[in-house]
Amino acid sequence: MVVVGGSIPLVPTIFFWIYVLDVTTMPIITLADGSQRPYAQPVSVYQVAQDISPGLAKNALAGKVGDHLVDTHSLITQDCPLKIITDRDPEGIDIIRHSTAHLLAHAVKELYPDTQVTIGPVIEDGFYYDFSCPVTFTPDTLTAIETRMKEIAKRNIPIQRLEWPRDQAIAFFKNKGEHYKAEIISSIPANETLSLYQQGDFIDLCRGPHVPNTQHLKVFKLMKIAGAYWRGDARNEMLQRVYGTAWAKKEELQAHLTQLEEAEKRDHRKIGKALDLFHIQEEGPGMVFWHPNGWVIYRILEDYMREKYVAHGYQEIRTPQVLSRTLWEKSGHWEKFHEDMFITESEKHDYAIKPMSCPGHVQVFNHGLRSYRELPLRLAEFGNCHRNEASGALHGLIRVRAFVQDDGHIFCTEDQIQEEAARFIDMAQGIYEDFGFTDITVKLATRPDKRVGAETTWDKAEKALEATLQQKKLLWQLAPGEGAFYGPKIEFSMKDCIGRQFTCGSVQLDFSMPERLGASYVAEDNTRQTPVMLHRAIFGTLERFIGLLLEHYAGILPVWLAPHQVSILTITEKQDTFAAEIAQKLQEQGFRTKIDLRNEKIGFKIREHTLNRVPFQVVLGEREASTRTVAVRTLRGHDLGSMSIEALCQLLAQEVAKRGRI
Repeated sequence: MVVVGGSIPLVPTIFFWIYVLDVTTMPIITLADGSQRPYAQPVSVYQVAQDISPGLAKNALAGKVGDHLVDTHSLITQDCPLKIITDRDPEGIDIIRHSTAHLLAHAVKELYPDTQVTIGPVIEDGFYYDFSCPVTFTPDTLTAIETRMKEIAKRNIPIQRLEWPRDQAIAFFKNKGEHYKAEIISSIPANETLSLYQQGDFIDLCRGPHVPNTQHLKVFKLMKIAGAYWRGDARNEMLQRVYGTAWAKKEELQAHLTQLEEAEKRDHRKIGKALDLFHIQEEGPGMVFWHPNGWVIYRILEDYMREKYVAHGYQEIRTPQVLSRTLWEKSGHWEKFHEDMFITESEKHDYAIKPMSCPGHVQVFNHGLRSYRELPLRLAEFGNCHRNEASGALHGLIRVRAFVQDDGHIFCTEDQIQEEAARFIDMAQGIYEDFGFTDITVKLATRPDKRVGAETTWDKAEKALEATLQQKKLLWQLAPGEGAFYGPKIEFSMKDCIGRQFTCGSVQLDFSMPERLGASYVAEDNTRQTPVMLHRAIFGTLERFIGLLLEHYAGILPVWLAPHQVSILTITEKQDTFAAEIAQKLQEQGFRTKIDLRNEKIGFKIREHTLNRVPFQVVLGEREASTRTVAVRTLRGHDLGSMSIEALCQLLAQEVAKRGRI
């Protein structure tokens, strides 16, 4: 993004994006509703929209020609399907956000001409842009930048696509002092023609497409400032990252800001501190120190999942934390993930702390001669894993470097794939319901660009998972290119109580790794065959799942998950003996009980235990001690009246049995 001038031509040549270069044809355009429109000459996306209706032309942001998004001024020269993209389409919102990122950089360059710009991608619900600027950005700076963005948007500046040779683009940006942008272009192959976008006297490198003009950029807000190393490398300069959000309508922006306010209240890091659950410190970045209260929740989840393992035919195992580099090379992980591994050396040999458990599980399968009669073999592990995540990406329990996966692998025959995948889906859905998650999105993630294995194998794997989804009669979405490098996967995303989506569980179909690691079994005809491997997890990681639970419930956990399920509060010391007796009986029944005998006013005690989110409070005074009853109140402040100790135990048992269904 630079001001045009100097030795470079002031008005660069503009090349419109051409869908097919043959300009001699008369295209027939097939619209989204199936209708067709013939044209006697090449026609732009905007002209097609204008032919349909002036209103559509006014609202058109881009076009979708086949699977390709293009600008509204792009020419179509051959028969093709076309969809006009507006702000009602998901693609339209992304285009608005990306164009707003350019608007942000344009404003920064106008206000602070010595700034160098780097990259500005779209992210979930918004965008960011990284700057190298001699001025330190502050909240007041953001206000000034946002004001200038609004001024530029009102100018209704046309946004045009340019195409330049690589060397011309490098020279242009170097001439303007944009060394980061020149470095980016230098990494692109020399024979490529680059696309850039110009709005007024401002140019940025970009693939596009973009909105036709700046008047489409009306609803946005700059959110925060953060630091980010150039190319994510701590050895490089620390840049200033500005985050923003953009929407089609003011009501959508306001709803988003309201959701963020609610999310701020529910931040699991704040809840974790308030309830004394865990902490993270600089000596162990991304490593969790679990406190007694938090460890109770952690162990409940482990015990719960162990029950499910037994019920669904899994055998729990344990594999080493550190394994030789040679094994990671055989599995394919070294090539794909070694930069994210913690690596150590011993006796002139490289080892890696495991980032995942799958190669270790194959070693367990390989130990001894396996028969087809043993399949499917379901192995599970609470796998203690480490990944060297960038420090800037770490976020409480949600993004950590040390974590435990509820990891499992199913070794089976090809004929057993659909049945095992269907069994896993049933298991996952039942578990999510137990935690109160009923709004679940299912995706089928298919082959990525970088992958291992033959295309025929990928075809077979993707068809098997798709058939499973059809068999289960689930509504699902296709996620092209988002599969693992070794196979496609079914993903589960849960919506929390304020509407945020979180991906947790998945089942991944892998024909590759068992073969790479020499796994085999004796088939019914006495031949050696390679098993199929299903990678599966439901929590994802226990750390992240606990963070999501804390935010979903705003720290008010269901009774079965609460670190303390009941508090016993005395009014005077005369009730201390009776309180100890009640606590003993409750603990014998397995209820996590906290007793408060402090010489404090009862109102103070009630308030403190309410802030600590204890589900039930038992208040003991002279009347309760004399009648050997308990006065019970809930966290929500409901007075349940007096009852016997036995009735209290029954009440707690009923609430525990509800699990997440509240």
